Amino acid sequence: MKAKSFWAKVVAVTFCFPVVYLLLLSVASHWIFPHVVPQSLTLNRWYSLLTGTNSLFGSLILSVIIALSVATVSTFLGFYTSKHIAYHRSRTLWLRLSYFPFVLSPVIYSAVLYYYFIRLGLSGNIVGVILGQLLIAYPYAVILFSGFWNERLRNIEQLVQTLGGNRWQTYKRVLLPMAQGLLLVCFFQTFLISWFEYGLTIIIGVGKVQTLTLKVFQYINAANFYNAALSSSLLVIPPIILLYFNKKFLFKRHW
Repeated sequence: MKAKSFWAKVVAVTFCFPVVYLLLLSVASHWIFPHVVPQSLTLNRWYSLLTGTNSLFGSLILSVIIALSVATVSTFLGFYTSKHIAYHRSRTLWLRLSYFPFVLSPVIYSAVLYYYFIRLGLSGNIVGVILGQLLIAYPYAVILFSGFWNERLRNIEQLVQTLGGNRWQTYKRVLLPMAQGLLLVCFFQTFLISWFEYGLTIIIGVGKVQTLTLKVFQYINAANFYNAALSSSLLVIPPIILLYFNKKFLFKRHW
């Protein structure tokens, strides 16, 4: 038990170190090799972010809006679509087609679709980026939910209908409560897909939709490591919060 506890602490420290390093770098005003710790600290970057004077604040809000939109739409649309695919006679074919967006890299995939986004007037705006990310997150949600549907659920649906329940009541009273845990997992996963997406966002958004991911690479290319650390900290904090609630309310209560 002591050995397991020791290695658990080692793993925890290993995973926490990059986050702690980013937070420390984001508040460092002067940190030059070979110094192990910063020579001085400052909260000016975080203060300018919280007061809205830093452009990162707008990128943070934009990333949250895009990720929440993509996660919400893909989760519920994927749940509904997966049901019809699961009971379709060509179920195997449709599921194989769902894997198509993952055959190509996001950059190549978005480059192939970019022409159609231009013709539809969706290039370089937030709506186009959300739609582009849905083309990846939505098939992922369909694949994730494909294992949920089975003959037992179909019999339960038929029983509800026999007892006088309509389609909305079947979803509200039976299917959604039974799939609550999987819905949370899908929302969490699709949020992360959108939150960390870079290749598709920069091509469809043509650099005009300045998400946090784009800001990180811009600061790194400009050798602005302190602001890069600040934007990277903002990039990792929301997933950590989601992971905490995912573990607390999902694994403990449902699994």
